[in-house]
Amino acid sequence: MKTKILILVKELISSINMDLSTLFSLMGKVALITGASKGIGLSIAETFAAAGAKVVISSRKQESLDEMATQLRAKGYEITGIACNVGKTEELEELVNKTVSLYGTIDVLVNNAASNPVFGPAHDTSLEAYDKIMDINVKAPFQLMKLCFPYLRESSHASVINISSIGGISPEPGLGIYSVSKAALISMTKVFAKEWGDHKIRVNAICPGLIKTKFSEALWSNDKIMAHMMKALAIKRVGTSEEIGAAALYLASPASSYTTGTVLTADGGFTI
Repeated sequence: MKTKILILVKELISSINMDLSTLFSLMGKVALITGASKGIGLSIAETFAAAGAKVVISSRKQESLDEMATQLRAKGYEITGIACNVGKTEELEELVNKTVSLYGTIDVLVNNAASNPVFGPAHDTSLEAYDKIMDINVKAPFQLMKLCFPYLRESSHASVINISSIGGISPEPGLGIYSVSKAALISMTKVFAKEWGDHKIRVNAICPGLIKTKFSEALWSNDKIMAHMMKALAIKRVGTSEEIGAAALYLASPASSYTTGTVLTADGGFTI
């Protein structure tokens, strides 16, 4: 009996003949990433480029994008920077048009650009700040997904990755409206995943925990906040942007071909 089982297992392994070099490959794919001149967005861009993708990085300042693109091209990667204020519809349209004009299509979209101009109680948040947070963190991804849809549905392996936050799962004091926006982004991810399944477009979200970036410096540079975090973290350290890049590669690559509508936390166990 054991001999028969071993033979069956060997035959199964042989029939799979898995090629790990292609499982996480983005060779020939075109990826568009917002908020990508630094931090998490830039790490995702470099990871995708290393996996073979042609990558368009975007943020508001062309000078910063050019600097980063030059550094990455020196490593042999194909990177182009296109400036865009994601809060302006006409600039989002131009970003998509320029990307398609340059590379012919879009296979992977990463909505990473985010804004959080306030830190404090939700009831102290002004309507102006509320509108800015919602415009950048929710409305812009919605618009960009719609603009990319005609190209994503023609792709043989389309993937959308929305960078949310653990604040969208479990709000923290001082990040009230930001947390609301990230919760909305998680819900929108699930809606699009369900609606776009027929078009073979996968839509997933990553919820980073405390990652050491410029964006989150007000948190990881605060000793009181860090003391609280260390008590809650299963992995007793702050995360890195490269670790989020690796998670994004999984969701963009063939390795996750049966994964859609998921909310992937990368938070050192903070939300356990």
